[in-house]
Amino acid sequence: MNENSIVNHYALIVEDIPEINHWLANMVQQVFPNITIHQAFNIRQAKILLHSKNTYLYAFIDLGLPDGYGVDLIKEISVSHPNTVQIVTTIYDDDTHLYAALRAGAQGYLLKDHPPELFQKYLKQLEDGIPALSPSIARKILAHFHNHPTLIDKPVVALTPREIDVLRCIGRGMKISQVAQCLQISEHTVSGYVKEIYRKLNISSRAEAALEAERRGLTS
Repeated sequence: MNENSIVNHYALIVEDIPEINHWLANMVQQVFPNITIHQAFNIRQAKILLHSKNTYLYAFIDLGLPDGYGVDLIKEISVSHPNTVQIVTTIYDDDTHLYAALRAGAQGYLLKDHPPELFQKYLKQLEDGIPALSPSIARKILAHFHNHPTLIDKPVVALTPREIDVLRCIGRGMKISQVAQCLQISEHTVSGYVKEIYRKLNISSRAEAALEAERRGLTS
């Protein structure tokens, strides 16, 4: 993704502490100078912004918000804005918050205690379709699957050739619009394939789909 491709797009920051909200906005603006930043300090403000006609390329969401749980907002955005890449920015590094966020549709999970240069490094990876994950979070995810081998060894569910094509694209970090362009089909058709893939695989997030694509050897 080059800078020209993100002109006229927006990034949403949802963080209740003003100093951290502004810090996050500054980090995102430095990495993506052509993106317009919208800041919300609670879920209510975030929903007002999301109901506008703006196209949000990224949403950076805190979990502990004064008027609700960030995971619930992630679920809502996953339905209403399926092309928006959602990254959790939080102090919580426990399994409960992590897996709840991933199941809801988060595609990244960054801890807010990183130095600025490191935080920006993880943000820049988004341009290449690489999930923004703090190292300790990535290790937790790997350990989770190591400790639950049945998640890896479960039988391979049959998918149609086109569903496999879509899953391969998801595994490579593509958004719905990019999958549509790659496969030369409509975004509506891609969304239909994604829903069917989720149903067949009994999953509910892009993170789980990406793991399944890797398990099937579709990302190499």
